[in-house]
Amino acid sequence: MKLATQSTPEYQLITTDGRPQELFRGDAPCLLKNRLVWTAALMFKNNVKLHHIIMALNMVTRRALALTLQQLSRQQTAAAASTLSKIGNREVVGFGFNGSPAYVDRVDFPMPAVRFREDTPDVQVLREKEMGDWKKLTLEEKKALYRASFCQTFAEMTAPSGEWKSVLGVTLILSSLAVWIYLWMKVFVYSPLPETLKPEYQEAQLKRMIDLRANPVEGTSSQWDYSKGDWK
Repeated sequence: MKLATQSTPEYQLITTDGRPQELFRGDAPCLLKNRLVWTAALMFKNNVKLHHIIMALNMVTRRALALTLQQLSRQQTAAAASTLSKIGNREVVGFGFNGSPAYVDRVDFPMPAVRFREDTPDVQVLREKEMGDWKKLTLEEKKALYRASFCQTFAEMTAPSGEWKSVLGVTLILSSLAVWIYLWMKVFVYSPLPETLKPEYQEAQLKRMIDLRANPVEGTSSQWDYSKGDWK
């Protein structure tokens, strides 16, 4: 730290990094002017550094976002290829309920994205035959064509499954198990109740509260008639 002079009559105490720390002599307007100039320069320097930091972070963010998008694109491509390999030679006939080539029986989306069965030679023969007059198709052939495209009918999808029986049975089994666990813990785990919960102990405690005139305004003693020796 050294004492330096300038062309102006002010004297400044200069630190090792070149920043003015204290002004010893000079008029007030000049002191204020120098301090404001130094503060503005420091703020400008900090803003420049902050701008460079933000630019660097933006570049890093853009690179990370680009890498993430590339990874998602690769994953989607791999998932699509895997799904297409699973459906075999089934014909894709629609969008389905979410756009994926998968077969699901749903009442709210009655048209799956793919057919239920693969295109076997027998099914291909029926496909060619259905292009003509349907009156020439037998009932069994019509059913076979339907089952080749769909697994279940609407009646089969909406038929009761009887699942409530299994749910009710499991619920009753768990409830009975909980009761047996409680009884076992009551016998082998919980300790006996204290003697103070017996009726004679509770009567003795009530008599003592009356003798001590406990809570005489609104409590137990206020309900006792001491002249008659009985409750009011």
